[in-house]
Amino acid sequence: MDISNLTRDYLHKLFKEGQRFDGRGLLDLKDVSIEYGVSNKAEGSARVKIGKTEVIAGVKIDVGTPYPDSLDSGNLVVSGDLLPLASPRFEMGPPGFGGIEVPRLIDRLLRESGFIDFEGLCIKEGEKVWTLYVDVYPINDDGALIDAASLACVAALRHATLPELTEDQKVNRESKGKKKVPLNESMLPLSFTFFKLGDSLLLHPTREEEEACEAKITFGASKWEGTLMINSCQKGWETTFSRADIETMMDTIPEKYEELSKKLNKLLK
Repeated sequence: MDISNLTRDYLHKLFKEGQRFDGRGLLDLKDVSIEYGVSNKAEGSARVKIGKTEVIAGVKIDVGTPYPDSLDSGNLVVSGDLLPLASPRFEMGPPGFGGIEVPRLIDRLLRESGFIDFEGLCIKEGEKVWTLYVDVYPINDDGALIDAASLACVAALRHATLPELTEDQKVNRESKGKKKVPLNESMLPLSFTFFKLGDSLLLHPTREEEEACEAKITFGASKWEGTLMINSCQKGWETTFSRADIETMMDTIPEKYEELSKKLNKLLK
């Protein structure tokens, strides 16, 4: 859905003055809330709200065969459905670019951060491993969908438990697994998507702000032994980012990572 030139011009002027509709600074984050156990059929689930953006993520776990190049490691499959109920930008039918982009970015964030202990998902090397199916369902998209969706997946995984196996190595869905999914929880992967309009950069935009912007870039960050690491990066749209833009982002991510992780350590229990 295209935004009018009048609205874009007004937002451009507003951003140049360091202002936003909701009173936040350009790099201020929205309020975050997390609810767990929203699905009684999933091995782990969470509902995350970032401002008015709302996403549900669920984790289903099954026994699978390892990939030929990682015989002692489990598998990860991330998928998502962007349905019209979440936004007028989404349409029914085969997934568009957004429906492909969101799961891929989350998959990359989870893999490259080292958050999941894939070797800990091995049942019998070369024969059987646990496969994690992580599904994302946006309920309302009011901007910053990628950041909300990635956080929902992290939260759902943090609360997911492995199902029990029967004597013949089949999944017992009736049992309540007590063993948690093997994770490197101290790493806490978080995504930060920066948007640009003119010379202005902003985080956690509203839908109107996001639609007015000309470029975006998503960074995946996590901590390794106390050091903040950038694990993944993907740029979107045609407008370029300057060297000064990138330097601003690199200065901003550590501050925002600390700010968000402090809030989340209370919520991700």
